[in-house]
Amino acid sequence: MELPIDHFRILGVSPSASAEEVLRFFQLRLDRIPHPGFTPEVMAQRSELLRLSADLLCEQKQREEYEKALLNGALGLELSFNREVAGLILLWEGGVAYEAFKLSKKALNPPQTPALGSGREADLALVAALSCKDASLQEQEQRHYASAAELLQEGIQLLQRMGKLPEQRKILERDLERLLPYRILDLLSRDLSDGKAHQEGIELLDNFVLKRGGIEGRNISNSSVELTQNEFELFFQQIRMFLTAQEQVDLFLHWQRRGSADAGFLGAIALVASGFYWRKPEVLQKAKKQLNALNHQGFDAMPLLGCIELLLADVNQAAERFKSSPDKGLKDWLNAYPGEQLAALCHYCRNWLQTDVLLGFRDIEIDAVDLEAWFADRDVQEYVEKIERRGALGIARAGFSFLSGFSPDKNDQSRDSSKELTSQDALTLKSQNSSDLVFNEIPPVDELDKEESTYKRNSFKELILLFENSISRLQLYKLFTYKQTSNNNFFIGIIAFLILFSSGTLIGWQFIRNQSSPKVTVNSSDDPTSKNFDTKEPEQLNLRTKKEDQLGSKSKEELSEIIVNDFDLLIKEVPSKDDIQQLIEAWLSGKAQILSGAENLNLDKVARPSLVKIVREQREKDISLGQSQIIYAAIRSLEIEDQTEKRISVKAILSYRDQRINSSGQIVSETSIPSLKLKYVLGRDKNQWQLLDFSSST
Repeated sequence: MELPIDHFRILGVSPSASAEEVLRFFQLRLDRIPHPGFTPEVMAQRSELLRLSADLLCEQKQREEYEKALLNGALGLELSFNREVAGLILLWEGGVAYEAFKLSKKALNPPQTPALGSGREADLALVAALSCKDASLQEQEQRHYASAAELLQEGIQLLQRMGKLPEQRKILERDLERLLPYRILDLLSRDLSDGKAHQEGIELLDNFVLKRGGIEGRNISNSSVELTQNEFELFFQQIRMFLTAQEQVDLFLHWQRRGSADAGFLGAIALVASGFYWRKPEVLQKAKKQLNALNHQGFDAMPLLGCIELLLADVNQAAERFKSSPDKGLKDWLNAYPGEQLAALCHYCRNWLQTDVLLGFRDIEIDAVDLEAWFADRDVQEYVEKIERRGALGIARAGFSFLSGFSPDKNDQSRDSSKELTSQDALTLKSQNSSDLVFNEIPPVDELDKEESTYKRNSFKELILLFENSISRLQLYKLFTYKQTSNNNFFIGIIAFLILFSSGTLIGWQFIRNQSSPKVTVNSSDDPTSKNFDTKEPEQLNLRTKKEDQLGSKSKEELSEIIVNDFDLLIKEVPSKDDIQQLIEAWLSGKAQILSGAENLNLDKVARPSLVKIVREQREKDISLGQSQIIYAAIRSLEIEDQTEKRISVKAILSYRDQRINSSGQIVSETSIPSLKLKYVLGRDKNQWQLLDFSSST
């Protein structure tokens, strides 16, 4: 047998050691017995090999020749068969444990199998067990835990087959059990291309957790792995980073079925992470069912369920979930939040996803949680639109765009510290319906592009002023004709009656005329902050199009009718800035007409069905309240932010004014914003460009 070791390592001396040092180390090695289990015969052979090495290194000439041979590449020592076991012991003592174990194992297998019950068999088995243990420790020092475990398994199997050294076998088994967490970590942390090792790691993890009684460690006292619960939790945090979201879902739900309640909660979190990251709202539904099924004492699932409801666009239900939470600190935080309720819910949901949900997955890497991207995703929108619940449309009514103002860098800004936010406050929904939660970062659908109410109010003011002047003149007349009153009472009564009747008739006729008229006065050249509308020409919103120039000779009413009923579809492959502005103006005009109580044929041409549905639903709601809206909106400037073959994003500044009027002609609310900044997103589907989304722009 040739051993991969030299005489210096056999004695444990350096190549520069003197003869005196060699002799001293030789004596130390003789006195130190490696293990009491070796037979006297093999220990004598070991002593003989040590003596031969010492003699060679102490003889100057022999040492020089040996060192020259080493420099020429000579490695290893050749030993006779009867000194083979002693050489393996010295190899193990010299720190070459891996080679010592492999050579010992080879010597114990055919065709070199020693005689059953012989001293050679016992010595080879012992050196194999000892070298196996040390070789495993050396692999562990290199963080090769899987290799270390494989060595231990080989040693255990060897001793089991031989039926030798049961105590040594138990030592190796305990080492293997203690190594299990590190072995799992080693296998799972490898590249996913090594699928076999990764799958082996998952199987080991599954068995490990089940044996210890789930994540909670219900049977930890019976576990052979000496890990406390705290140590296991630290270990598990490391392990999760090497498991994909789907792998975690499968493991957690499997452990839950085997009785681990904590695994059920972690399974729900993994479902949320998977559903949000991969834009699969149906997976969030599974997560919601999973959380609802949990029955943990003292566990408050309401905020978590509220976040899921919010992601599923059920704003009402989300708010109810948060209100149902017994956490007083959470309620105080929500009540003290500087923004609107929906902004607070989004803030909480974003932080929850960022800090508690999306961490610890191999296939999920995210720097910031983008709720706007979530709600802008087509799959998410289609899923939400299928939900036939009123509350589920809370976010859909906002065009899925309200979150653009809720970016993380704005979460800590108060309403008082942001002028832009303050200006947006005027645009919050004024409805008292609980399904329409207000939010302060998006212009609500029911309060964009208004005008007609001011016209009606000014007309009413003029009529009332006319009536008051008539009464004043009548009283003045009576003052100057006091002496003739007795003779003219009947005449004065007739005059008063005619004035009152005429004024009332005129007011009623004017109100009915304005209620039935679909025309709205909009002139882009007018001052948007002016309080005086043109009461003589309540025309439709005049779109600045090429058609308007071509039809300049026609009357305003004819032109308005043509524009309203003859808006061409935008099918250009690359629309110009004017084309984009024309489409947005058609959207503003159509929406203003519908909310004022009229009809418009262009809205379906310029906007996607979901946005049109939102406008019509708002009109139905106004009808139920006995109200109408008059909107004035004119584009002051427009800038293309991004343009591709399928998507166009523009920023626009609008002059904006609105009024909401009840059935009695009274102004319920009024808003005026000289400079309203909005972002519009257009999309191309089947060669047609339509408005997909709009949101506030800062």
